[in-house]
Amino acid sequence: MNKKLIIGFIAVYVVFMILDYLIHNVFLASLYEATEQFWREDMKTWIFFVTGLFFAFFFTLIFSKGYEGRGIMEGVRYGLYVALMVQLPAAYVNYAVMDIPYALALQWFLYGTVQYILLGILLALVYSAKAKEDTA
Repeated sequence: MNKKLIIGFIAVYVVFMILDYLIHNVFLASLYEATEQFWREDMKTWIFFVTGLFFAFFFTLIFSKGYEGRGIMEGVRYGLYVALMVQLPAAYVNYAVMDIPYALALQWFLYGTVQYILLGILLALVYSAKAKEDTA
């Protein structure tokens, strides 16, 4: 594994977990409290950390395979594509099968989209900084 991939993976994992905490424990806390009948009392929180590792690794790996060196907008585009591929279906499939308020599904999609775009920007910055370093 190369250095760019390792640095990107670690950076994405840390920022992903921080943003996930903010989204779900701060911004959406009141909606989760209002819909508490849908959530497990014995939540398996360790699964969030493990799946976060898989997400961060593959988010970074896929970015690295298509990296074109086009700056921050490349990261924005990548994050948006991933959000439309992953977050939109996840939010609306959950809305279709669970009796949750539409506002929750919409916010899952919107916050997730912002999250993935920020992670894409982070990778664009990591890869462009490393590319400049390599040419110096």
